[in-house]
Formats: sequence, structure tokens, C-alpha cells
Amino acid sequence: MEIKRTYKFRFYPTFEQETMLAQTFGCARFFYNHMLRVRSDAGYTEKKRIGYHATSSLLTELKKEPEFEWLNKVSSVPVQQSLRHLQAAFGNFFAKGTQYPSFKRKHDK
Repeated sequence: MEIKRTYKFRFYPTFEQETMLAQTFGCARFFYNHMLRVRSDAGYTEKKRIGYHATSSLLTELKKEPEFEWLNKVSSVPVQQSLRHLQAAFGNFFAKGTQYPSFKRKHDK
């Protein structure tokens, strides 16, 4: 018989860690919302679908633009993960009939 246990930990970040976490969450939220807008506009106006690989290459192009150079200051892993979350949201929408993906807000859950 296997016993499963859970542990609950509390995280008290320093000021520098809080700043880095806020920047990381903000970049991930910005890119999720930006790609949701791009995919929605392409779907409504041009009647074409943009997939994960196209949005991933758009991320690379966006990071090279001077006005979005602040995306390079954070780790790319959370930003890529937000793309995967967006892809899963669209997959669920088209497969299961769930609600259309919504934009993320700063003070959501």
C-alpha cells in the first residue's frame, strides 16, 4: 500500500525576487494576450488558423524588435509555457465546445 503525502510551503521572496517574478508574470501575460489577439484577428478577418509553431516563431521575431526588447530580460520558459496554455485553450475550444479563450488580467486568479 502506497501512502501519499502533501506538503504546503510558504514562499517569502526578497524585493529583487518579487520584482523578477512580477516581470516574468507580466511578460507571460502580455504575450498570451498578444498572441490571442493575433490569432483572433487572423481567424475573423483572414479566415485562417495560426498554430503553435507560427506563434512560437512570432515570439522570436517579436523579441528582436527594439520596442519589445524587455521580453529578453526574463526567462523564455514561462513565455513559451503561456503559448502552450493558449494552444491548449484553443484545442479545448475547437474539440469540446468550451468557451473561447479569454484575455488574462493582472488581478485574476
